[in-house]
Amino acid sequence: MNTMTTERQPVLFLSHGAPPLADDARWTAELGTWGKDLPRPKRILMVSAHWESAPIAVSSTTGAPLVYDFWGFPQKYYETRYDAPVAPELADDVAKLIATPGQSLVRDESRGLDHGAYVPLVEMFPEADIPVLQLSMPTLDPQQLYELGKKLAPLRDDGTLIVGSGFTTHNLSCMQPSADAAPAAFMSEFDHWAAEAMAKGDLDALMDFGHTAPAAQLAHPRTEHWAPLYVALGAAASDGSASHTVIDGFWHGLSKRSWQLL
Repeated sequence: MNTMTTERQPVLFLSHGAPPLADDARWTAELGTWGKDLPRPKRILMVSAHWESAPIAVSSTTGAPLVYDFWGFPQKYYETRYDAPVAPELADDVAKLIATPGQSLVRDESRGLDHGAYVPLVEMFPEADIPVLQLSMPTLDPQQLYELGKKLAPLRDDGTLIVGSGFTTHNLSCMQPSADAAPAAFMSEFDHWAAEAMAKGDLDALMDFGHTAPAAQLAHPRTEHWAPLYVALGAAASDGSASHTVIDGFWHGLSKRSWQLL
């Protein structure tokens, strides 16, 4: 296993899956391999699709329990644990970078990690021995989230892994009954567009994806699962071209494409 490092960290955007991801042998293996291949982070900052809050806030630094923010699943998914160390120093560093005059960073000590954070982390860093902090999205506006990511970028030089956790396509009404079922055509079209736009570094197209991407409103009836990509792009100071796809394919008809940005 890699030892902990203060080496400059990459930035990730990953499709995080629902709690049953834990039962998908292929996807869990892909995430596990990804975690092992990364330079081992000193700490992790998660930006999940499942926490929108303004003013911007960070999760508990005193040990709040996980947030099981889903319903209708078997009981075993509500018994998952991920007892990662808290990250008060990371919260302090985030506050220094993003606080503005008259507006300090909100510290929500009642807020634990939600499933957009802990579900992938269980697979990538199963020892749960790296401090983790979650940051809320104060808006879904791409430009504002990109600027937020730029403010967070210096954290990478101190060994902080910044992770945007969403889903490359997210329309639950179009989920397929089996994990390996073929996706709807519009899901494939959006996934193909996203891969090409990132590879080309077409930041303008990515920023205006609602107009430039095929079937954008079908792939994302609401944009919260796409929005963490913009934090990742900003933190990488990137147009996406200095990135590579680590995971691709579909799960129950949703694109699980995930990128590592340099």
